[in-house]
Amino acid sequence: MKAGVIMSGTGAILVLSACDSFEDPQIVESLRDKGITKYIALEVPVDMVRNLYGSLFQITLADRKQSDICRVVDVDGARIFRNFPLMAMGRPVCHEPAMPRKAA
Repeated sequence: MKAGVIMSGTGAILVLSACDSFEDPQIVESLRDKGITKYIALEVPVDMVRNLYGSLFQITLADRKQSDICRVVDVDGARIFRNFPLMAMGRPVCHEPAMPRKAA
């Protein structure tokens, strides 16, 4: 399992994912289904998420309405940035859809 801060045009969310990478086509599709097509993902330690979010972490894992591909733990970007030191965040993974070609 991976945990990551996903930053998009609407703010930051904290997610858990069974995918090996935040560039995995499954997570890209899951985020697209949530309206996120362009993002920067920063991995954070799962144990840190577990410790900071406690019972909410467990509730998120047990939520049958969410997929293991992308489980949203927190949608409050300000709280997410207060909770995680920048040094705890991994290298950024940038994703954006291919730009349409201009007509000749």
